[in-house]
Amino acid sequence: MLMLVNCSNCRTPLQLPPGATSIRCAICQAITQISGQPRLAPQAPAQSYLQNTPSVNGYHNYYPLQPPPPSPYFHAPPGPPPPVHGTKKAVIIGIAYKNTKSELKGCINDAKCMKHLLVSKFMFPESSIIMLTEEETDPTRIPTKHNIRMAMFWLVQGCQPGDSLVFHYSGHGGQQRNYTGDELDGYDETLCPLDFEIQGSIVDNEVNATLVRPLPRGVKLHAIIDSCHSGTVLDLPYLCRMDRNGRYTWEDHRPGNGTWKGTSGGDAISFSGCDDDQTSADTALLSKVASTGVMTFAFIQAIERGQGATYGSILTAMRSTIRRTDSELGGGSTTSLLSMILTGASAPSIGLTQEPQLSANEQFDVYAKSFSL
Repeated sequence: MLMLVNCSNCRTPLQLPPGATSIRCAICQAITQISGQPRLAPQAPAQSYLQNTPSVNGYHNYYPLQPPPPSPYFHAPPGPPPPVHGTKKAVIIGIAYKNTKSELKGCINDAKCMKHLLVSKFMFPESSIIMLTEEETDPTRIPTKHNIRMAMFWLVQGCQPGDSLVFHYSGHGGQQRNYTGDELDGYDETLCPLDFEIQGSIVDNEVNATLVRPLPRGVKLHAIIDSCHSGTVLDLPYLCRMDRNGRYTWEDHRPGNGTWKGTSGGDAISFSGCDDDQTSADTALLSKVASTGVMTFAFIQAIERGQGATYGSILTAMRSTIRRTDSELGGGSTTSLLSMILTGASAPSIGLTQEPQLSANEQFDVYAKSFSL
């Protein structure tokens, strides 16, 4: 079982080597002295059996046959509704894999664009955003496996009702065979850190355990994942399966083995670049200014063009952008945004076949639920 201790300064959970008497935090660099037995990582509650009721407005409602198990995180005691406004925090990751056979051109541009959007449009304080790219000078901000793990811990650590969290990742994604029976297609989805060839990838099970399961009531997490095979990389219980006419139904991805994949009462919603069996493009075809991830560009464009009222409007706008021909792309406020904050050479145009996906910890009417960060 994983041995954890909280940083004495920023309270980030730290992995404690066996027998260690002190540990340095990778986030704030504070040294924590160890006294007594460190705490163990909490385990997720077992999943309740749920009853499926008839479909309403294209999606199903599920009601527990017994009360849900208590949250192991104890962040959100029962009481009055949480406040509307709280702390805004974000982790933004862009990995170019420079000077390797895996090199990508647009991922660091994606990270810059996403930070600009969060600060200028959604009023995220710059001090509450952690950027992980190869361009960072702080060694704790290089997107290695360890640093990404610590940043994910930081994002959810101490979150309170009313908080809004954003996790953006632009880089390589992959798949590997699943042997635990908690994946419908038999594969785990992965994120590929800068050092993935040495340290390995971050599997969706870990992403779920770190970012999703601890979320208390009143906290919302939005993940924007621009990578290949990213449809269910947060391992959320429900995937919005939408056709080309905008009709949708919620696909049940709760594992048959009863593995807990939901939150501890909070909201977790993910926009991803493509389905699990698809790849995501990295190209200059859309921006005409510099290479970007297609999904990140389409997401920002939907917001900048006023198509971000609901989750359904964002998803359909993103898909429409990708389907349009090269001659119909470009222009609009997102191109202006990219022109202001990006530099770089154009890349050859490529065919775009990916379909962005929406997944969540619970089902909702995607055309009625308002989007906000």
